[in-house]
Amino acid sequence: MGMVCDASGGLLATAGADRKVRVWDIDGGFCTHYFKGHKGVVTSIMFHPDPNRLLLLSGGDDGSVRIWDLRRKKCLSTLEKHQSAITSMAISEDGWTLLSAGRDKVLNLWNLHDYGCMTTIPMFESLEAVCIIGPESPFAASLASSTYPQTKKRITVGERGLVRIWSADRALCLFEQKASDITVSCDDEDSKRGFTSALIMPTSQELLCVTADQQFFLYYPEESEGSLNLVLTKRFVGHNEEIVDMKFLGAEEQFLAVSTSVEQVRVYDLTSMSCSYALAGHTDVVLCLDTCVSSSGRTLIVTGSKDNTVRLWDCQSKACVGVGIGHMGAVGAVAFSKKQRSFFVSGSSDRTLKVWNLDAVSDNNEESLTLKTKAVVAAHDKDINSLAVSPNDSLVCSGSQDRTACIWRLPDLVSVVVLKGHKRGIWSVEFSPVDQCVMTASGDKTIKIWAISDGSCLRTFEGHTTSVLRASFLTRGTQFVSCGADGLVKLWTVKTDECIATYDQHEDKIWALAVGKKTEMLATGGGDAVINLWHDSTASDKEEAFRKEEESVLRGQELENALIDADYTRAIQIAFELRRPHKLLELFGELCRKRDMEDQMGKALNALTKEELCLLFEYVREWNTKPKFCRIAQFVLSGVYRTLPLTEILQIRGIAKLLEGLIPYSERHFSRIDRSARSIFMLDYTLTGMSVLEPEHDEGRLEDKDAKLPNAADSEPLSDITSTDEEKHHDDVGKLEDKDAELPDSADSEPLSDITSTDKQKHHKELKEKNSSKKRKNKSRNGASKKGKGGD
Repeated sequence: MGMVCDASGGLLATAGADRKVRVWDIDGGFCTHYFKGHKGVVTSIMFHPDPNRLLLLSGGDDGSVRIWDLRRKKCLSTLEKHQSAITSMAISEDGWTLLSAGRDKVLNLWNLHDYGCMTTIPMFESLEAVCIIGPESPFAASLASSTYPQTKKRITVGERGLVRIWSADRALCLFEQKASDITVSCDDEDSKRGFTSALIMPTSQELLCVTADQQFFLYYPEESEGSLNLVLTKRFVGHNEEIVDMKFLGAEEQFLAVSTSVEQVRVYDLTSMSCSYALAGHTDVVLCLDTCVSSSGRTLIVTGSKDNTVRLWDCQSKACVGVGIGHMGAVGAVAFSKKQRSFFVSGSSDRTLKVWNLDAVSDNNEESLTLKTKAVVAAHDKDINSLAVSPNDSLVCSGSQDRTACIWRLPDLVSVVVLKGHKRGIWSVEFSPVDQCVMTASGDKTIKIWAISDGSCLRTFEGHTTSVLRASFLTRGTQFVSCGADGLVKLWTVKTDECIATYDQHEDKIWALAVGKKTEMLATGGGDAVINLWHDSTASDKEEAFRKEEESVLRGQELENALIDADYTRAIQIAFELRRPHKLLELFGELCRKRDMEDQMGKALNALTKEELCLLFEYVREWNTKPKFCRIAQFVLSGVYRTLPLTEILQIRGIAKLLEGLIPYSERHFSRIDRSARSIFMLDYTLTGMSVLEPEHDEGRLEDKDAKLPNAADSEPLSDITSTDEEKHHDDVGKLEDKDAELPDSADSEPLSDITSTDKQKHHKELKEKNSSKKRKNKSRNGASKKGKGGD
């Protein structure tokens, strides 16, 4: 319910509905004090302004004020004099007088020496805030020339919505506002709105007041003709409620008039979006409005309300200059004339159209006049939702809940044509600024353009998912913008029947749409109580696109220069800036074929930021999905893991999801390479078995045999041994051939296979015997040579 910081800024006190008061250490974030004792909700809380006196004061809806000692952590005193909730407290400059205000319409002054009540001052209104005026405040300077210049002063605000300045030591009102800036149009107690809080700003010394309907008023004192005058410098609206209609205001369209679910019309300054002023006079909710600049230069606003009246306002005097009475139901649509500005048209839930004359309204009117009607007609079978006057003031179009739009001739309201074709009620109508046609928006989710001559439907636009509530032409009738209950704003091209853009910035129905005729700025508002301003960004978008293209060309040339210079680090950085993944793939592909690829790769990766590393992993994830580029992707991954530490890789945003996308394809590539390697080994084995390739191990054995041969000095010449062996081999072969010649025929002897096997066995035995004899001879020769060397 309340929250306040002490003078040092280190402690925070909170008061809540749990009847407790807590003090918190802001830096540590823990509770330092816990006080209880109030019998009801704690509504007000404050620290003593003197930092040496650690006192905390709290007020509750039980009518008591409690003073807590923060050092001893106990209640020093309980002040009970109020009969209602305590709403505000203040301490005098000397620090020994406490002022407490409540909803019992009195102000109590307490002595902090003995905690006794000094005096009780009747306020005659429920007080919500009390402020002490310092000696250096502009309020004190403005009141210095009054009857009591040396008197200490205080400010009170309450339910009446008036700012009053009082003498601090007596029940004397020094200043009171003549009229409240919180406009209340009806006298019911439930509808009265006042101030709920107030304080003096520490830097600007302006008075900030908060209203019950969530508005902020900033007041500054000015002295005029020897008296004080409070000037409302700024007005901020915290909540607009549901916005039902809005229009741009003024010749330069610097203001925006907005009607919400209240009985006022608020006018906003578009430069600061602060509420410049409010127009009050209606006794019920304002449903519609329209604006115009008269031939004399006056800016006028016409409004229609649930109170069955229309009102005409002068923006310069901020006053009502005319009231139109005659409708029997809520006025739901109004429209000014476009050319002569001499009349306006109103439509009501009583199903009638009225044309109001503005000739009686002059520039010097100080009082509100009663407006007169030129023509009246019973136009529709149901409520009239929208009106539009043609650019030449000859026709007016009305849209109704009876699913029809009617075109009437002005000023006598003679029916020209009835537009039939919508399946639900029509919410918006508007004439084309260049063609003889009219546009309607309906609850059947469609927008139609009709010919005025015969009432035929020329085009139908579909795209909204719910009712289309507003539609208006743009760019001399070549485009139009629409908004609906789906919270979408759509831009359409009339020639092609296409929706070229859709904008989603609202969270509820869009009831209001305003189009600036000079600036072509758009303003939308709806049930979410938000006002959105839209600017035509076509020229700026083209300029931005041209600038980006020019910059891209220059950077592309820098990239090519870096490639020519073989500066891969610079080239990779530029490719990242230009967001060219294909160029990066080419660069990494060239880099993996370089001899010093590891050094180049390390330099390139160390120059990347975390965002660029995240982008690199995204690119690698995409490359890794294709077998054609997987080698480059794996090369980049290998370089990243070798160059960057693991802690830095883990800090990359979204690295877990990126690795999840890399692992499956990497495993697939590994298994494919493994299968290829095994296939290659099988091919080698097959070719070796076919004696196409000599196995590597046979060559190794021959080399070992050559290494074991004796030296030339220790043995016989190799040529002699070889020749002898060859002669014996030829003799053996000749003997075998003779034996084969003497063999009998197959029919008269044993089978050839048996003979052949026997001969083979004998041949092998003979070869073994020859080899053994050769070994014996070699051993004997080696022994003889060793003895000869020993004798020498």
